[in-house]
Amino acid sequence: MLVRNYLEKGRSLAECIPYSFIALASRIAVADVFWRSGQTKVNGFSIREETFYLFREEYKVPLLPPDLAAYLSTIGEHVFPILLFVGLASRLSALGLFGMTVVIQLFVVPGGWPEHILWLSLLTLIIARGPGAISLDHLFWSGRVPVPAFARV
Repeated sequence: MLVRNYLEKGRSLAECIPYSFIALASRIAVADVFWRSGQTKVNGFSIREETFYLFREEYKVPLLPPDLAAYLSTIGEHVFPILLFVGLASRLSALGLFGMTVVIQLFVVPGGWPEHILWLSLLTLIIARGPGAISLDHLFWSGRVPVPAFARV
């Protein structure tokens, strides 16, 4: 009985952790991974020539021309992490990074599944449960911040 009581107390304590903190940590963790990857592809505000070389010679993503894939990847690795960090269009941003991760897993680094499954887990949490209360999305969707008339449908 004593062990069961300790386990129940531990579970009660764990259940007191607000989802907003878990979601914030998830958003920051996955945003950091993609932001740092994006930073390796640029020099200032331009894409490095090495990035184009990698997409032409090594990554070879199917269905997309290599230069277009380099642009899309670099832009996605900069825009989506920023949006995730501040919690704006979080589910859409997480979905974009989810798609990128699947492409990376299937075509670029098939052996990277131990890392990729972690990213996919964090992204799935954000897609399924949202960014939490510590986000701009929460402010907009809760009605605390007025949304411009052109944005209302």
